[in-house]
Amino acid sequence: MNMQNLTVMAPPAPKGLAQMQLPLVMMRDILLKTIFRKNVETVTEIAEAVCLPAAVTQELVDIAREQKLLEATGTLNANSGNEMGYQLTDAGKSRALDALSQSEYFGAMPVPLDVYREQVKRQSIRNIQVSRDQLTNAMGHLILPSSLLDHLGPAVSAGRSILMYGPPGNGKSSISNGIRDALGDHVYVPRAIEYSGQVITVYDPIVHTEVAQEPEDPNALRRRRRFDERYVMCQRPTVITGGELSLDMLDLVYNPTARTYQAPLQLKSTGGIFIVDDLGRQAEPPQSLVNRWIVPLEESKDILALQSGEKFEVPFDTLVIFSTNFHPNEIFDQAALRRIFFKIKIDGPDQENYLKIFAMVARKKSMPLDETALVHLLKKKYPTIGNVYANYQPVFLIDQIIAICEFEGIPYQMSPELIDRAWANMFVMDEEIVK
Repeated sequence: MNMQNLTVMAPPAPKGLAQMQLPLVMMRDILLKTIFRKNVETVTEIAEAVCLPAAVTQELVDIAREQKLLEATGTLNANSGNEMGYQLTDAGKSRALDALSQSEYFGAMPVPLDVYREQVKRQSIRNIQVSRDQLTNAMGHLILPSSLLDHLGPAVSAGRSILMYGPPGNGKSSISNGIRDALGDHVYVPRAIEYSGQVITVYDPIVHTEVAQEPEDPNALRRRRRFDERYVMCQRPTVITGGELSLDMLDLVYNPTARTYQAPLQLKSTGGIFIVDDLGRQAEPPQSLVNRWIVPLEESKDILALQSGEKFEVPFDTLVIFSTNFHPNEIFDQAALRRIFFKIKIDGPDQENYLKIFAMVARKKSMPLDETALVHLLKKKYPTIGNVYANYQPVFLIDQIIAICEFEGIPYQMSPELIDRAWANMFVMDEEIVK
């Protein structure tokens, strides 16, 4: 069954405080901090600020009133459908300040880790079956041998780890992005999760792309909640790291000033793709990086640690793509290679595909093709480098020719002379520099 276009089951909104599975004092304090920081007054405004249904918010407001931390202002707010307004009492302000000194977190109520685990299962990357057509369409801007899709298809559908290796400049990064585009559906990302009374923020607008919702009907009597609004509906996330990746980037990030945690990159990529580009260029040895992934890759769970040293498990539901210009045997031992489920070599094109790429790039850039120039390129220039073709070369050469034509003030054109000038910039001649 192709699950690609099936809608991921949305997280249901909680119907009462009993369903929240969070410590009551924690919920009450987040409510007080949010009212204090955001200056919201009505239950509707407060509910929107803490991302809870109005009925659940009202329960929390009632508890805070019973504890003399909130009081009704005694006035109806005309701008909010004549709702009653609430404000913090002196005791409420004192409690809010005390709570802020323990943790600056306010706003969206966090989702308990155990509740989030259930949502991860509902939207697992391993539930997706990608067809050949979907993969072909997503890679439509690339010219790839059909045999490559034979290997990529099962790898993506399995949702397991992939190692792409081969010489530089042949589109490993572009293929990774094409895989992301092939997935195509949506997941629900929690704004924050809670474990052991600690708040860990997950939603990150730099990593996550929110999916626009249909606007609410302004004439509707009550706001319709489509799903638990502690989550944000997003495209399946993609995290791309390169030479800057270090092992500590895979740990919880603690902010000592705010006393809150931020999820590491692999947790932010849950339900999506984590691309480790240029493996072997990092300060950490590749073997160390892969060793860090061994438990997550094999057991679909990761282990994180709080400041206290307490360790806990989080779901690991991510398609990890390693991309390297090195041969795998140079950077991994056999045990590490066994744990990477699919190994796919991305080679340079043969002459036929090279010419197809060259023609496609020329057409896109309005560069007329010239047979004499192409024969010169293939018969005179490429033999000097052992006829090794790479996907990046047509773009490089045509961009060089365009720059020369624009500088010389001549129409876009190709000639053996222009090919020679462009080629000279693609490789640096070996020579001794006198110092």
